[in-house]
Amino acid sequence: MTQKKKSKKKMNSLLMRIIFVLILIMLTSGSDGAFADRQWCIADEQTPDNVLQNALDWACGPGGADCRMIQPNKPCYLPNNMRNHASYAFNSYWQKFKNKGGSCYFNGASMVTNLNPSHGPCSFEAIP
Repeated sequence: MTQKKKSKKKMNSLLMRIIFVLILIMLTSGSDGAFADRQWCIADEQTPDNVLQNALDWACGPGGADCRMIQPNKPCYLPNNMRNHASYAFNSYWQKFKNKGGSCYFNGASMVTNLNPSHGPCSFEAIP
């Protein structure tokens, strides 16, 4: 085998490895490019607003969630509804405390999702 053929064979082998790695990355990524192990804590759609309000009050108060982004004129204020604000607060709390034993429970008012709830200028944090 000539040197040129050996070099071409090595190049083809390298390209195949690169393609394999790229396919593997694509298969383990979500549609937004985040890895599949990223999760968010959001308000359960079936939870009544009064239950969400109680959980939101706790998360933004004693719970220690960072709720600044859901204040008027901030990136996550809109849409201005209970479910959106509760989702942001629940996720803020959970991301901050999940590795220290915090849960995404909120008296049954929330759930964990693999779908990124970020929208427009509002970015929901996701910590592995």
